[in-house]
Amino acid sequence: MSHPLSVLVVGSGAREHAIAWKLAQSPNVGTIFAAPGNPGMAALAQCVPVSVTDIEGIVDFAQGRECDLVVVGPEAPLALGIVDALTRTGLVAFGPTQAAARVESSKSWAKELMVRAGIPTAQCQIFSSPEEAAAAARGMGGEVVVKLDGLAGGKGVAVAETAQEAEMAVYELCRANPQSAGRILLEERLEGVEVSVLGISDGEHVCSLLPAKDHKRVGDGDTGPNTGGMGAVAPSPHLSPEGLDRVHREILEPAVAELARSGTPFVGVLYAGLMLTREGPKVLEFNCRFGDPETEAILPLLETDLADLLLAACHGELAGAACEFQASACVSVVMASPGYPGPYPTGIPIHLPSDLPPEVVIFHAGTSSREGVLVSAGGRVLAVTATGDIIETARRRAYAACSRVDFPDCHFRRDIGCIRCEAGEYTP
Repeated sequence: MSHPLSVLVVGSGAREHAIAWKLAQSPNVGTIFAAPGNPGMAALAQCVPVSVTDIEGIVDFAQGRECDLVVVGPEAPLALGIVDALTRTGLVAFGPTQAAARVESSKSWAKELMVRAGIPTAQCQIFSSPEEAAAAARGMGGEVVVKLDGLAGGKGVAVAETAQEAEMAVYELCRANPQSAGRILLEERLEGVEVSVLGISDGEHVCSLLPAKDHKRVGDGDTGPNTGGMGAVAPSPHLSPEGLDRVHREILEPAVAELARSGTPFVGVLYAGLMLTREGPKVLEFNCRFGDPETEAILPLLETDLADLLLAACHGELAGAACEFQASACVSVVMASPGYPGPYPTGIPIHLPSDLPPEVVIFHAGTSSREGVLVSAGGRVLAVTATGDIIETARRRAYAACSRVDFPDCHFRRDIGCIRCEAGEYTP
């Protein structure tokens, strides 16, 4: 490198905190900026008060500071075309174009892409009105997954058990997310174990990261409503190295190739949310960015220089590249505000331990600073993360750190990392 890199990380959650934390470990990185960032990121980066959806403001800032790399965390600015805007000015941005980001911003577009590429996925019907979808849901007799086409902040999917539940889900999802309800998908309900596999792509080649297990439901034992994610484990014990290779060959590589053939080459993180069924891995959804909370569990194990990896992707130089990881495990536990995922208060004072062991790091997900005091500012507030030689060691360390966080009335799952190998699950 001719000079230390100046990097801008776009976002303000635990995912972006983890990205900035990993970038700060690179000897090639000099200055890190975060827009808008959070109090946890402020120890690593210069936080600037620019919203993630202020595309013009982010471009102006990155130009003014002559940033060598812009890393976009959330899906919303990607769907708005932030990478297109950055690259038009000559800046180097890690993330897909607006057209390629449709793998997440339009579930129907992504489903059609999977079919063209021969990627294994759930059978699906697509409807243009709630009335049509509700009528079809009644006729399907229940056990159907209802999805809205557009972005809905993780709130655009419902799993129904009965025909009545499916019909109600159609109307409730459309009413709660009218901006995302242009098209409605009804999918067959797949059975198996869920796993997330993220691949870094340069538009032609793809480098797979460790598989991770996201825990979406709010309560222990996967009970209660879905959330944005209550914790994650990496590597997922449910997917062997042979299984990961199969996902790479049958899902990630065909998707990247089809995106390129379609005139929308994908540069960035292609996230495959999978169900490991008896027939093999099948895609539940594609996302166009680093997963959250999976990133908090994957990046602490990454040994490859993250800055080098992202720049290689941006410059089309991933051919033959391999991501190296520690031969250990990581558990990340989300501490949430009281009431989450329903209505929750903000402004609750939080006190973090100052003497955490080196195997533990706390990523800030929804915090702010009020008169010098750390307070809650969201539903998911902290991601308490620990590594260990095995999952159980990492789990003990993470929960020991949780017990030392002073966050009144918060709640968190107590079973992150307690993953049982259920009888009949898919084995490659």
